[in-house]
Amino acid sequence: MDEEVIEISDSEREETESTSEMDVELTEQQTADAEQIVPKDAGTIAEEKKKLGNDQYKAQNYQNALKLYTDAISLCPDSAAYYGNRAACYMMLLNYNSALTDARNAIRIDPSFEKAYVRVAKCCLALGDIIGTEQAVKTVAELNAQSTAVSGEQAAAQKLRQLETTIQTNYDSKAYRNVVYYLDSALKLAPASIRYRLLKAECLAYLGRCDEALDIAVGVMKLDSTSADAIYVRGLCLYYTDNLEKGILHFERALTLDPDHYKSKQMRSKCKQLKEMKENGNMLFKSGRYREAHVIYTDALKIDEHNKDINSKLLYNRALVNTRIGALREAVADCSRVLELNSQYLKALLLRARCHNDLEKYEEAVADYETALNLEKTTEIKRLLREAKFALKKSKRKDYYKILGIGRNPTEDEIKKAYRKKALVHHPDRHANSSAEERKEEELKFKEVGEAYAILSDARKKERYDSGQDIEEQEQADFDPNQMFRSFFRATGRNATFNFEF
Repeated sequence: MDEEVIEISDSEREETESTSEMDVELTEQQTADAEQIVPKDAGTIAEEKKKLGNDQYKAQNYQNALKLYTDAISLCPDSAAYYGNRAACYMMLLNYNSALTDARNAIRIDPSFEKAYVRVAKCCLALGDIIGTEQAVKTVAELNAQSTAVSGEQAAAQKLRQLETTIQTNYDSKAYRNVVYYLDSALKLAPASIRYRLLKAECLAYLGRCDEALDIAVGVMKLDSTSADAIYVRGLCLYYTDNLEKGILHFERALTLDPDHYKSKQMRSKCKQLKEMKENGNMLFKSGRYREAHVIYTDALKIDEHNKDINSKLLYNRALVNTRIGALREAVADCSRVLELNSQYLKALLLRARCHNDLEKYEEAVADYETALNLEKTTEIKRLLREAKFALKKSKRKDYYKILGIGRNPTEDEIKKAYRKKALVHHPDRHANSSAEERKEEELKFKEVGEAYAILSDARKKERYDSGQDIEEQEQADFDPNQMFRSFFRATGRNATFNFEF
């Protein structure tokens, strides 16, 4: 069978030929798709990343800008400009160490990159590197004598030099409060200086502001866990809060990281010595060897005058020793020193109150117990305060035992003998030829002797007097010492009228 032939008409042939010969116009999307088929070079992409980074930087989205600059650097690592831009970004994020590294990389690629030297100067200043700042300032001047871009850094570096001299002078003289003051000024110029921050922390520890010092040290250790200086400061804080064992461990850790760390060597030795002496003193006290303990505590107090926490405990322990050896005034002095170091030291306050009471300084005892009650309201302290107030009240009365010159538990016969002796000594007839002033004084003493005998010779009145009760004023006002004198000598069978021998 013959094959079927398909014929194309003349009109169809003309239409097909015209279509194949005309130009086809592409849409914009088709054009973009075509361009994507052609790959861009790394430099072009890096430049686009940089431009996007600049946009983010201007919008203060520094973290986003940082990522874009980092992408640009990875694509084109020999571009000084990219490192310079990222350095600026790091500076805005206060990461001056990374900024300094990038600025120096930019200079390595392009030694004439003036803006990179400006950033080096700013970073070095912020980090407290005076020499680095001065060198960068000098290079900027060599590249462009008319530049004023680092004039502020130049002035600040000069100010830092002056401050460092002042700081060192005050540190050497142990004027730590001044050191902290001047370091605060230095940190305004060099806010990222770890050296200044740790020196400030060290001085704060010496001043007893250990919480502040510890915050600084821990902050630095988060940035660099191998910082021997930060670990040393943390050990110092432990030492000054009477945590000697942990303090020793920190000083040893610092020495492991830096075997030549002089301050850690000193403090480790001091810490061990103080711990040993404190333990020895406590052992001697517990075994009743009080005078030996006193010597140990006294020597331990000389080790470090700045350790207020430990010294307050040593002084309190020595005060206890002084009470055991009868040195009550010395015990009061030690307790007073404790309270100067730590006004909240309740044990020292109570011990001083007890010593004041034993020394018959009742007003001081009451004042101490009242202060103690404000610190801690306990039943025991309330009781002690009541007793001290009662003793104070009793102390303000006439001491009839003292007037008669007898002890607190006399017999009836001892009271009579004492009255007879004192009455004869102070009787007005014996002082008839004395001056008016002397006669008046002796009359007063004569009356007091009679009052004392009237109270102490009466069992009921004596009991009331001994218990602290008041003797009725009317009863005392009606007292006649001459009548008492006559009655006494009549009762003893003697004539109340006699002549004195002068």
